[in-house]
Amino acid sequence: MSELLFEIFCEEIPARMQPRAEADLEKLLGDKLKAAGLAWSSLTTFAGPRRLGLVIDGLPVKTADVSEERKGPRVGAPDKAVEGFLRGAGVASLDQCEKREDKKGEFWVAKIEKPGRATAEVIAEAIPEVMKAFPWPKSMKFGEGEKTQRWVRPIQRLLCVFGGDVVPVEVFGIAASNITEGHRRMGRGPFTVSNYTEYQAVLEGEGHVLLDRAAREALILEGARQVCSDAGFELVEDAGLLTEVAGLVEWPVPVLGEMDPDFLDLPPEVITLTMKTHQKYFAVRDPKTGQLVSKFVTIANQVAPDGGVAIAAGNARVLSARLSDARHFWDNDRKTPLSDMAAQLSKVTFHEKLGTVADKVERVAALARELAAVVGADPDLAEKAARLAKADLVSEMVYEFPELQGAMGRYYALDQGEDAAVADAIKDHYKPQGPSDEVPTSPVSAAVALADKLDTLVGFWVIDEKPTGSKDPFALRRAALGVIRVCLSASMRIRLVELIERHEDRVRVSMRNLSRGSVSVDPVIKRNHYPAYGRHVSDDATDLLAFFADRLKVHLRDEGIRHDVIDAVFALGDDDLVRVTAKARALQAFLDTEDGAALLAGNKRASNILAKSEGDLSGEPDADYLANAPESAERALIAALASAGPAATAALADEDFAAAMTALASLRAPIDAFFDDVTVNTDDGALRRNRLLLLSAIRTAIRAVADFDKISG
Repeated sequence: MSELLFEIFCEEIPARMQPRAEADLEKLLGDKLKAAGLAWSSLTTFAGPRRLGLVIDGLPVKTADVSEERKGPRVGAPDKAVEGFLRGAGVASLDQCEKREDKKGEFWVAKIEKPGRATAEVIAEAIPEVMKAFPWPKSMKFGEGEKTQRWVRPIQRLLCVFGGDVVPVEVFGIAASNITEGHRRMGRGPFTVSNYTEYQAVLEGEGHVLLDRAAREALILEGARQVCSDAGFELVEDAGLLTEVAGLVEWPVPVLGEMDPDFLDLPPEVITLTMKTHQKYFAVRDPKTGQLVSKFVTIANQVAPDGGVAIAAGNARVLSARLSDARHFWDNDRKTPLSDMAAQLSKVTFHEKLGTVADKVERVAALARELAAVVGADPDLAEKAARLAKADLVSEMVYEFPELQGAMGRYYALDQGEDAAVADAIKDHYKPQGPSDEVPTSPVSAAVALADKLDTLVGFWVIDEKPTGSKDPFALRRAALGVIRVCLSASMRIRLVELIERHEDRVRVSMRNLSRGSVSVDPVIKRNHYPAYGRHVSDDATDLLAFFADRLKVHLRDEGIRHDVIDAVFALGDDDLVRVTAKARALQAFLDTEDGAALLAGNKRASNILAKSEGDLSGEPDADYLANAPESAERALIAALASAGPAATAALADEDFAAAMTALASLRAPIDAFFDDVTVNTDDGALRRNRLLLLSAIRTAIRAVADFDKISG
């Protein structure tokens, strides 16, 4: 068994591309080697600013010999058929074949022996194919003729060593060797190596290159915390920035710098984002107050002879220039009232078919006012917050830092004397933007957040721009999850179908009022009768509700709530997300019990019998049958149903779903006994009909909770 060491040494690879490049290299080269019949004991990738590579241990020196048989034509077949068979099998004559016999007679079988290939040959063939097909998000083209490269950055060296020997690989006119380079300033080399142990030792020693990305991250985080702690401060940690910086340096050295303290009067988000986006610095705060201080941590790529004093000073000058620009934007924006900024939204297109951002704001403001009563917010404050929520999109600060949308609007609102609830709603209405993001809880913020997301969803459903497969360019799945999380976090009781239909009308009116005449709107809202709702419902509303059901499945998956349980609850036409979720949780807990599983089985058995029956099964069993059923098991079931049905109905009315499940559980034993002791399809027609109606009544009682027919198992 031998080791393969492969390194691509090039100019700086963008930090954001390095983790994906490691995964792609592992998959592409690994798949090539597996296809050749090779296996190994371990595969490790590594990436840094100037190199991408892997080491595979436990590779055999050659692939295994292969022996296979190929069935041919029958003995005595035409010559052309035999010649084609020999050619396809790669054998010279029938002398290399055997005769076999089956039920149809004798036929030829070729025995093919394929000797194994040298692993070095397989590697030399696979690497060029992998590199030429490498899926960089962006790449550069350079060189001419056969030496033309298409790679993320110009390649300078290739290192490829297998079992201590150089593999004869050539890609883009560059021949592989056993030579690598280290840090540009602290240990360039070059260095000659014969295996990964030597490679790692020389690079992390003389070469001053820390190969492992996770190790660089750990060193950066520990060092940055330490330099802050030594000065009496605390690092503002940022996982995304940590990963990015680890991809920018080969030998990380945290350095504490100081900026002009006058800039601390800027909003803290502006300071931290300027540091992160433009300079890749970490912010620093006072652990006692939690406020930012006039310090920052930069990660140098070398050990400076003066301990980093010059590096800190130079970075401070650059940061001051950046913060000066930010101060200019901040001062300019505060001269313009938010209402004036909002007036400029008519110049910003939201979507060609849905109008401008100003058109969206009008719809959101009307919907936020409507939702205010539901969430317990002041309608005037909710409407005002909705009208100002998007205003900062035209500010200079948000133009420079789009990540600050909402946050800057809040600062401008407070600066201009707006109510704090309005200011908070401006910032929070975008939330939640991900599974770990906070959910707005204050009533005004919740009303605007719901209105904004619902308007987006309804609008794109009206123009038929729905997510397809993995594509979701307008983040509609995230918007639906946001609605679900906001509703559940504050137990907001909203009838979604009615709300969607009302807002659908609002969206269509808005579209018809668009100034541009090129937008065509179907004036007819397509509706169908849905028994679950007891009325005609728009197709968009029912389809969008199904979309919410799918997103709710995702949201509740971590709780162990099965997708079919949610389908069973939604099937009854309930569109109150809070009630649906509570019922789904109670139903899942019930189905996990022995009574629940047995009742589910009984329901399925009843449904199967009813599905095979003929004739009208509407109505109830005869009164005489209910009072004098011939079998004791059916009399017990009738009595249990008379008690459990009303109890479950009353519990459902009180939204005590656990009690409803308990009531249904009392049917388990009588149903089991009924199926064990009673023949439903008896020859007596009247008795058979009454027993079928009894099964129908059982199913009706169970379906008051959920459509058990949609639950598998």
